[in-house]
Amino acid sequence: MIDIKEYIDSGVLELYVYGTLSEAESAEVSRLVALHPELKAEVEQIETALQQLTSAAAPSTPSSFESIRSKIQSKEEKYVIPLSRKRIPIAAYLGWAAAVLLLIVIGYQFSEGQKLEDKITTLEREQLLQQGKTDMAEEELAKANELLDVLRTKDIISVPLGAQEIAPEAYASIYWNKDTEKAYVDVRGLPNPPEGKVYQLWSLTLDPLTPTSMAVLDQYDANGTQLFEVDNPNASQAFGITLEPEGGSASPTLEQLYVLGVVEP
Repeated sequence: MIDIKEYIDSGVLELYVYGTLSEAESAEVSRLVALHPELKAEVEQIETALQQLTSAAAPSTPSSFESIRSKIQSKEEKYVIPLSRKRIPIAAYLGWAAAVLLLIVIGYQFSEGQKLEDKITTLEREQLLQQGKTDMAEEELAKANELLDVLRTKDIISVPLGAQEIAPEAYASIYWNKDTEKAYVDVRGLPNPPEGKVYQLWSLTLDPLTPTSMAVLDQYDANGTQLFEVDNPNASQAFGITLEPEGGSASPTLEQLYVLGVVEP
């Protein structure tokens, strides 16, 4: 929905009446004028003002011409009055031409100014977009550096998870800090889960074999990341990742075990 007052104040209706808009722009104004009575009334006012201006600048019909015409058409006249053609001063033509030329120049200057303003607006928009991308990149870089600092601490235990029979090319990694009970799982080596399935991360104790769910990775690759932070207060001896139905499972589906890794003593 357009702002009628703002549209009128923009001056585009004057350009429309002057005929300086492109064919596409003129068609769009015609469409809006047909839809909005306020715009139609404004266009009519502009046309009336233009006609008055050109009429004032244009050469007027001599009053004597009308008098002579009436005498010729009168049935009572039995003779022809000789007509003497009055010469119209050239200054009148020049005044009329100057008025029209002034309107054209004003319309052209307004059009060029509008184009320049549009270009400036486009450049400002591009600069804001580029600044937004730069800010986002800097934020992502700061997060990456912060994560690297965490992963480089001496208390981090790194556990590579090797591929299993169901996915020979798969791999993943676990970075576990026992003191903070935080673990980071990197799943970039896993294929995208099929629709309706999610990866689930398990903490395992080996004797007896006891699985404990650590997290359902249901936001896998949702934001372009494949590294997740999860809580792990367990006394883990191994880690595994299985493919489970959406929402996760109470116990791992061993037939869908994708990667497995043992914590070195």
